[in-house]
Amino acid sequence: MDTARAYYERHGTLAAPRGAAILDVQVGQWLTNIRRPGGLGKDPMRAERRAAALAAIDPDWNPAVLGWTVDWQRHYAYLTQLLAEGVRPTAIVPGVTRHGEDIGRWLATQRRDWDRLSEEQQRRLGELGVTKAPRARKAAAKMATAAGPRAGGTAFLKGFEALQQYIAREGVLPGRAGVQEMPDGEIRRVGVWLANQKQRRDKLDQEQRAALAELGVDWARP
Repeated sequence: MDTARAYYERHGTLAAPRGAAILDVQVGQWLTNIRRPGGLGKDPMRAERRAAALAAIDPDWNPAVLGWTVDWQRHYAYLTQLLAEGVRPTAIVPGVTRHGEDIGRWLATQRRDWDRLSEEQQRRLGELGVTKAPRARKAAAKMATAAGPRAGGTAFLKGFEALQQYIAREGVLPGRAGVQEMPDGEIRRVGVWLANQKQRRDKLDQEQRAALAELGVDWARP
């Protein structure tokens, strides 16, 4: 248990990948073995004591009983840690890592595939402020039909198109460095464009702000 405790103190979770090692011990393989049926030993009382000792370190040490994978639990734990350290949810974009895991990309996948998650997974993520990714195509269609000639001209429409494609791809709003490659190969600096829209939000008309709000842009909401 000392090895498990040492791993938890460093990583904040016992959802270790199989190849993880600490204190010269292959703790990942050891945890994989004990999670298997009968892995805690044949003696029921001893197995119960060992399970209790592991739960005292990490209540979610065996994610299978919760209905999801060790990989999901590990990413969820790292996301929780990032948020607890004060990282803004909007800043956790693809490329943001913790202990070598791309938490931003994982988060984008959870938001995009929200309906595939269990109710408990949705509840846990919801408590962290994570929500389902907006339906970018629906927002784009509304923008095209409702905004019409008042959409702000070609520049706004081009930026909006890039934004909705970026969200469809990544599942999150872009940071300032975000870019989107369009079907014709053009690279659009969608993160800079969105930051510029925020600076000039008082000049956006109602349709523009409504379309941005439906894509999940909080500052565009009434």
